[in-house]
Amino acid sequence: MPNLSEVAKSLSDSLHLALAPVSISFHDSIPDGVASHSGTAPAGCRFWQEAASRVFATVSADHDLCAIGLYTHNLGISEGAGKDLNDALKVFGDLGYVRPDDMPFIPVLKRESKAVVYGPLGAVPAPPDVVLLFVKADQTLILSEVSQQLENGLPPAMGRPACAVVPQAFNTGRTALSLGCCGARAYLDALTPDMALYAIPGAKIEAFAARVVELSKANSILTAFHQLRRKQVELGGHPSVQDSLNAMQ
Repeated sequence: MPNLSEVAKSLSDSLHLALAPVSISFHDSIPDGVASHSGTAPAGCRFWQEAASRVFATVSADHDLCAIGLYTHNLGISEGAGKDLNDALKVFGDLGYVRPDDMPFIPVLKRESKAVVYGPLGAVPAPPDVVLLFVKADQTLILSEVSQQLENGLPPAMGRPACAVVPQAFNTGRTALSLGCCGARAYLDALTPDMALYAIPGAKIEAFAARVVELSKANSILTAFHQLRRKQVELGGHPSVQDSLNAMQ
C-alpha cells in the first residue's frame, strides 16, 4: 500500500487544497479502532466535510435522514427512509428535476456495504476505495489533465445528486467531476459556489498524485510564460515564443 500520508501531502501541496483529501472506504463492519460517528447529519454528503479533519465510521442508520445518499451508496434503506425516498422522488418528478427516465443514469454503488469509513487520506487505517477532493476551477484544470493522460479520456462533469460521484468513481474505476447539487451546497459549508468535487478511484491514487505533482509544476511555469507574454504584448511588443522564453531567463 502506498504511503497515504505522503500522497495526501503531495496532493495538498501541489494543488494548494483548502481541505485535506478525503478517503472513503466501504466495509462489511466497522474496522477495529475506528470510532463510530456521533451526532446527526442532515445528509450523507455532510460526512465528507467532517472527514477532512477526523476519522470515523458510519452505518446505514447514520445516513437515515438522507434517503438519496442511502440509495446511491447501496447502504440498505429502512422503512422510514424508503418512504422519504419515494416522497423525494415524487417531488423531484413533479418539478421535472429527476424524472423516472433519469433514474437509470444515476450511479448506485455496485457493492452493498454495512459501514463506511471516512477520514483524511493520510490518517485512515484502510486503503481508500474513493478519494474525494474539494477543488476550484484552476485546480480542476490540472486534475482533468492528469485524468486525460492516465485514462485516455476526460472525466464526466456530473450534476445532481452530488453523492453519485462516489459510486461513479467506484463502479467505473475512473475519475469523475461533480458540480455538486443544490442539496449538497445547502448542507456543506465547504461547497461554496466556486467549489466542485473530484473523485479519484483509490487504486489509482498513487499514480494520480505523482502526475499531479508534475503537471502542477508545468502549469506554474507555463502560467508565468503566458503572463509575461501578455505584458510584452500590452507594452506594444510582438514577441516570438523564443523571445518570451529568453525573457523568462
